[in-house]
Amino acid sequence: MSRITKHLFAALPALVALMVLACAASLSSCGSDSRGAGERAVYYWSTTMRMDSLKEDFIRKHNINKVYLRYFDVVVASDGNVMPNATITFDNPSGTTDASPDDSSAVFSFTCPLPDTLEVVPVVFIVNNCMKRNVSQLPEMILKRVMQMTETHDVQNVREIQIDCDWTVSTQQTFFNFMEQLHKLTKEAGLRLSATIRLHQLMLPPPSCDEGVLMVYNTGDMTQLNGRNPILDSRDAMPYLKHLKKYKLPLSAAYPIYRWQLLYRGGRFVGVIHHDGEYPVLDNDSIYDCQVDIDTILKVKDEITKINPRTNNRIILFDLNNHNISRFNDNDYEKIYQQ
Repeated sequence: MSRITKHLFAALPALVALMVLACAASLSSCGSDSRGAGERAVYYWSTTMRMDSLKEDFIRKHNINKVYLRYFDVVVASDGNVMPNATITFDNPSGTTDASPDDSSAVFSFTCPLPDTLEVVPVVFIVNNCMKRNVSQLPEMILKRVMQMTETHDVQNVREIQIDCDWTVSTQQTFFNFMEQLHKLTKEAGLRLSATIRLHQLMLPPPSCDEGVLMVYNTGDMTQLNGRNPILDSRDAMPYLKHLKKYKLPLSAAYPIYRWQLLYRGGRFVGVIHHDGEYPVLDNDSIYDCQVDIDTILKVKDEITKINPRTNNRIILFDLNNHNISRFNDNDYEKIYQQ
């Protein structure tokens, strides 16, 4: 054996140790992205949290690990003050008091029916005109209310709160001040803070928070019959996506699986039909059944991957209800979720 070969064999343990350390460092750096690679999530946007076999099967089949759960809205009351509204209820009685089962005075404890394997992100939707009012007490009120609801309904694995508000240039400063205050409070409480980001907001600075969710939907004007899908049309989305590369906030992406039934009378928008009988439908009225096809979703998703692939590290579907999750087949949902 040559002298060089002997030196190589002698150095092998040190080389192996260096390789192990390098691999460990590489894995650690890859895992440092708090959003996580390849996460799958859904929004649950209803006033009642109700699970059934169809939703449970969808969550299990597509390896969903996170649910963004709308807790309540914040609106302007008749007296001009901001207040909570449309608070979610949980349809899952976990027990009663010591009263007999048929005693009408028995008090039920309604707990969150989501599997405790899921991370739950409470979402608070704030109507934009709230930001034209005095919201100095709103950050503390929201955090307190979210934490009370989480404890009361035994919601597991809450590590983050999300704020959803379609703020504009005119309300930007008030909203940013609100988010800065709330961000400080959530940090003190050991929670992360996120915010939804509309496509048009990509051109503006981000609010104070840990991360954002890019809402890849509601791109058009539902009041106009212009041949474009107001939920998502690639022609409306693409011009905004060029700002994605320089946006100074880590983002995830949310894609639409919902539908709208839009009522028009004489070519003018009347409203969104949520249920039968909500509006009187006249003989000459038009109902536009608006939903996004899988090809459009994948086209916009691919464009986002080209511009900023990390945005698709977590993909969220809006939103989880039985009609929506029955729209596409399992293979189509896997195409959306795949990185």
